[in-house]
Amino acid sequence: MRLAGIPVIFAAAVGVLAADRAFTSYASVKRVLEAQRERLPAELRNADDAKWSAWSRRQDQTIRARLEQGDLDSLVNLLLFGTSFTKQSRIKVEEITQASKSGALRARVDDLVAGMRSPGGNERLVFLNGLLRRKGIDLGSSATGVFIYNNLERVLQERKTLAERAAEAKRTNLPDLDRASLFSDRGVSLDTSILPDFSIEQTLRDLKKRGMLREGQVARVAVVGPGLDFIDKNDESGYDYYPQQTVQPFALYDSLVRLKLARANALSLSILDISQRVIDHIQRARERARKNTGYVIQLPRDVSRPWPPELVSYWSSLGDQVGTAVMPVRPPEIFQSLNGGQGLETRAVRIRPDAVLACQPTDLNIVLERIDLTAANRFDLVIGTNIFVYYDSFEQTLALENAGAMLKPGGLLLSNDRLPEVPGGSMRLAGTTEVRYDDRGAREVVGWYQAR
Repeated sequence: MRLAGIPVIFAAAVGVLAADRAFTSYASVKRVLEAQRERLPAELRNADDAKWSAWSRRQDQTIRARLEQGDLDSLVNLLLFGTSFTKQSRIKVEEITQASKSGALRARVDDLVAGMRSPGGNERLVFLNGLLRRKGIDLGSSATGVFIYNNLERVLQERKTLAERAAEAKRTNLPDLDRASLFSDRGVSLDTSILPDFSIEQTLRDLKKRGMLREGQVARVAVVGPGLDFIDKNDESGYDYYPQQTVQPFALYDSLVRLKLARANALSLSILDISQRVIDHIQRARERARKNTGYVIQLPRDVSRPWPPELVSYWSSLGDQVGTAVMPVRPPEIFQSLNGGQGLETRAVRIRPDAVLACQPTDLNIVLERIDLTAANRFDLVIGTNIFVYYDSFEQTLALENAGAMLKPGGLLLSNDRLPEVPGGSMRLAGTTEVRYDDRGAREVVGWYQAR
């Protein structure tokens, strides 16, 4: 079935594309400014239209600039866990002192520097080569190694600070979801894993069971900051032996169809992101999809991790509603001796071209911008996992209200971060779903924020 020469699955996306993206107006944020009066930046005290407009544009640039520091965090993750540029063993954070004394850390630094100088076809090394050159680092000098060590030291100090904040949060009994804006003063990172995707499917299942979502109800969805799998910050999920990929949009599409909350031929996903890397990546995938080429996602699993049966089942079936299983990339030999020889279990899925084309990327800062959508084109569902934690309380409130402005009445924002509500605002926390990650007590709580 077609509409004016356009497949039906793209009709909703066309409506979003035709809408105007704009900075949030002063009139729209006055209630937030009043509610957050004690936490406002100095420039916004006694704010008016002009002050708000000037501050929001400056803050947009400040937020976007944090992406580069996130990229430097990824450089450190690659140094410790990467296997595409070295044969040296990976280094866990708690083992860095020992690795430094033994020379193992120096060996990995030397291999990374050599890889960045001659990256060949390694897309991660090509990116880092360009990043360091833009920062004025001479890759042919000793300055490269010094730069890497300095960033490693910075990241280790940040981890220590974050651990102290988390401990304080635990002592003060902060409620579930509330990670106290833990990352509000660090770089915005693009790293990903499938754990939040599992949390979202379990939450959608819970919402359907409770009658909050009905079969066939979801047609328009937005994903805020889906990430790009450069290399994760955790050694148990940090891999670089396969091409960079984004998983969340396709995992969400897969879950919605599996749970019959959406029909495969009537679903559009808007990808809202401030990262040009993410936007370009999805655009290239769409260009290949127009030529009938699918998008392959790699799904390695560390079998030594004590995942509950529900998570193992999710990993085993991920993608079966939107693609077909294909031969996965073989992990390097270094993983064959991992965890007493258990190694990695791997699978891969080729996402169908129509599912790829249903995903439309849009450059949008959810904190300071919104899309002016007609009532018919507003979203049924917005997903934002591990993204709002990068912002402070005031920014989180702005983001929540912007999401509410783009949702249909009764529409839902699902997030694993607690977002401060505005009295009389457009959104309210309607409930939560708790999801277990392993048998040792690791869990996550996803909140359902509902548009009034």
